[in-house]
Amino acid sequence: MAGDGERPPQASVDIIAALAALPEDERRALVRSLTRPMQRELLERWVGGWAQPGQAPPPDALWRIWLIRAGRGFGKTRAGAEWVTAVAVGNDDARIALVGATAEDVRRVMVDGPSGLRAVARFNKAPRFLQHRGEVRWPGGAVAYVYSADAPDQLRGPEHDAAWCDELAKWRRGDAAWDNLMMGMRRGAHPRVVVTTTPRPTALMRRVMRSRGLVETRGRTRDNAYLPRAFVEQVEDTYGGTTLGRQELDGEMIDDIPGALWTRALLDAAASGERPAPVRVVVGVDPPAGDGQSGGDACGIVAVALDGDGIGHVLEDASVAGGSPESWARAVAACAARHGADRVVAEANQGGAMVRSVLLAADVTLPVRLVRASRGKAARAEPVAALYERGKVRHCGRFPALEDEMCGLVAGGGYQGPGHSPDRADALVWAVTALMLGQKTQAGVRRV
Repeated sequence: MAGDGERPPQASVDIIAALAALPEDERRALVRSLTRPMQRELLERWVGGWAQPGQAPPPDALWRIWLIRAGRGFGKTRAGAEWVTAVAVGNDDARIALVGATAEDVRRVMVDGPSGLRAVARFNKAPRFLQHRGEVRWPGGAVAYVYSADAPDQLRGPEHDAAWCDELAKWRRGDAAWDNLMMGMRRGAHPRVVVTTTPRPTALMRRVMRSRGLVETRGRTRDNAYLPRAFVEQVEDTYGGTTLGRQELDGEMIDDIPGALWTRALLDAAASGERPAPVRVVVGVDPPAGDGQSGGDACGIVAVALDGDGIGHVLEDASVAGGSPESWARAVAACAARHGADRVVAEANQGGAMVRSVLLAADVTLPVRLVRASRGKAARAEPVAALYERGKVRHCGRFPALEDEMCGLVAGGGYQGPGHSPDRADALVWAVTALMLGQKTQAGVRRV
């Protein structure tokens, strides 16, 4: 079998992929035609065979914690079970901790599950599960012990060579369980921990992600080539782009920041997917500071439409990063043309007259209104967030980068989202303000 650090031979990967793609009756017939040693080799080949990218252990020999943070169905459990099996088969003296949210979760998923330890066992090296003792024993002598994160004192005292922690984000008493486990990771020359979990923004998840010696694997549901295509298409159609989908399918860490003007639930409620018959369309622009080519802020470009019922609809986030003033001006012009915009509203604080001249040079022939902000971005965003709370603004699809910035704007001032500045969110605010709020609510904004 290939070693943990070896690159999977492409030939074996291709053969296994071709075998998996066959209809079930042809696949069974082909496997039956193989000799027993060949069948065993086919079944047992994990690294360099069945393992997909992200399921084989990291090649870096110095890692201490391997965090597999991925969506459902990615193959996290199989990866954890295969790693534990390799440890147990390779070291007859190994003592391994199996830690789940509850002891029943350990039994049902990690030990007896369809991708658990007993399911991935080698032909003549299958372990016995002594449930009354909470132990998994391999023929060579290695032992894995079942622990519940709900009973963290069980982990106070025992020493382990290796540990597998599953669904860390579900641990209700996670900090105590994790601390006791890590204090016992002192057996053998190089104790290691594998964590398999779909992420949630818990304090323990953040602690683990900051750990020294951590290597992280990210993965999505759709990355698993062996999942039924119909299942993947169904969950993507239902949840793709939503907060739940980004967390449970894409393995993203989705946060709600205390005091944020927008929450994930509010943006989920605003997602309609329906494109209106617009009365007016405005493109909001938040130009980047400087020349835009230094890898700093993006040029925020967001198109918003107003329908006949007075509802605003976010049509597109066309923001660009890393370009020259001429390149982002062309992006503004293209966005305006795509949506038949009536007006471009651009912040003039960074460059003033240059903003208008660059837009006009890019053949933006429709009116360009320049506005100068005298208050911070969060203060300008507050009345726009109020429109969302009243159900007056909807999104025609999902715009993850824009929504991440919106959820980073905090009431009372401040920004805690991705990047240096919420340029996309500010462009949205300019567009919605121009379309829906009018002069009486535009405090802190004046035309140039």
